[in-house]
Amino acid sequence: MPDLDLVSTARQRPVLAWYRWLRRLETVPHTTVVFLEKVLQAGQALHQAAAATLPIDRISADDMMSLVPGSRTPPMVGAILFLGGDVEPAQLLAVIRSRLPAVPRLRQRLVRLPLGWGRPIWVDDPDFRLADHVSVVECPAPGGREAVLEVAGRVFTAALPPDRPLWAATLVTAVGNGQSALIFGVHHVLADGLGGLALLAGLAEGLSGTPEGFFPRPAPTRAQLIADAARVGIRAVGRLPAVLAGAVQSIKLFGPALRTRLAPSSLNQPTGSRRRFATVECDMNRMREVAHRRGATINDVVLSAVVGALRSLLAGRGEVTDSFVLSVPVSFRPHTRAQTLGNQSAVVPVHLPATGAPLDRLETVAQLTRAAKLAAPGASNALLRPVFQLLSQLGLYQRFIDHQRLIHTFVTNLAGPQLPFHLGGHPILKVIPLATASGNVTVSFAVLSYVGTLTITLIADPETCPDLGDLQDGLQRELEAVTGASGL
Repeated sequence: MPDLDLVSTARQRPVLAWYRWLRRLETVPHTTVVFLEKVLQAGQALHQAAAATLPIDRISADDMMSLVPGSRTPPMVGAILFLGGDVEPAQLLAVIRSRLPAVPRLRQRLVRLPLGWGRPIWVDDPDFRLADHVSVVECPAPGGREAVLEVAGRVFTAALPPDRPLWAATLVTAVGNGQSALIFGVHHVLADGLGGLALLAGLAEGLSGTPEGFFPRPAPTRAQLIADAARVGIRAVGRLPAVLAGAVQSIKLFGPALRTRLAPSSLNQPTGSRRRFATVECDMNRMREVAHRRGATINDVVLSAVVGALRSLLAGRGEVTDSFVLSVPVSFRPHTRAQTLGNQSAVVPVHLPATGAPLDRLETVAQLTRAAKLAAPGASNALLRPVFQLLSQLGLYQRFIDHQRLIHTFVTNLAGPQLPFHLGGHPILKVIPLATASGNVTVSFAVLSYVGTLTITLIADPETCPDLGDLQDGLQRELEAVTGASGL
């Protein structure tokens, strides 16, 4: 594995070149050559000592779920940042370059290891070039949010080169109304939803003062990797009782869904690689007031509106469905920092009714979600992780996700910053969350709050969900019905 043997770093190469050049000159005093040789040897010794003390940065077992091969659409999370003012590409590159020390993962690539060496590791990419990750496009006419969403549907689902850091950004110029937009996406193995927020915060103002560390740091040696894999294996034996307990919790959590398969529905069809995005916005204060009056949360309001809108969508297709199973991620991340990304979340399936008066349905949804939250954090991963890996090894993973009848859709809700952020002096006016779903989930939802506004992004496969506009209108009506019924 030549990529694990970095003989010299970018900072050592100039010294090495000068040294070799001086050795070829007979007129150079011997003392000068000896001095330079000692400087080079001292630098290499310090470099090797630093390598010996650096921890090996492996992905977690939960991260492995994002690397199961076979999906036609890369699992991505990200956002569209609408920026005030016309952002120059050179200015954006300068801003991101100054933020890189605050977000180390942006200059690291994932290296898969041979069997027995442990899970893949993150290593600094010595060939990192910012220009490989940032592109610029002009907003198509007539401009505005819808045009930017069309661009996002094209660039957000593009495959990322596996031999580079797993992220990409696209600056959209000439959006209109004196605005620009930045479409930012990362592979799910790099960050989950909350990790993605931390990453965006690392790119925002106030973090550019992070001092530049040694880059690129040397990758671990074969001996270090094998020794570390052995230590990880020994620790895993000690955690076996906890793992078994988590598996039991996971079986209890997924038991009802595994025993009862969903009826066939047009919501569950094999999807392609393309995606379309649409959005619905809500006032956070109004939604919070509605939720508190009914003993619910803002997320409960969203879930209740989603199932109501899905019922109306299917009714328009001539289908009758009175309840839905939603996969809702739950984070067990102790803190949100750009230096600690990866996946620290699990999914919880919730079976929710879609009938009844809006406020009555909201109260029922709140009761059901409270019960679902009692499950141990991360319990679902104890079951899904080995199942997905086994299906992948048997070559059956794509077939499974193309024909699963356990859930209808995904709904991800994140609480974003409530104070405005800036990027390179440009105010971030609006944030639209983005995500992708694979398999036979034809439409999913990503939800994010920012400065008093809740934005719900509808993510659909255009072939299997051509009536995305109807779903968008239905979701808007459901949210208005809840706040209207509350007299707000």
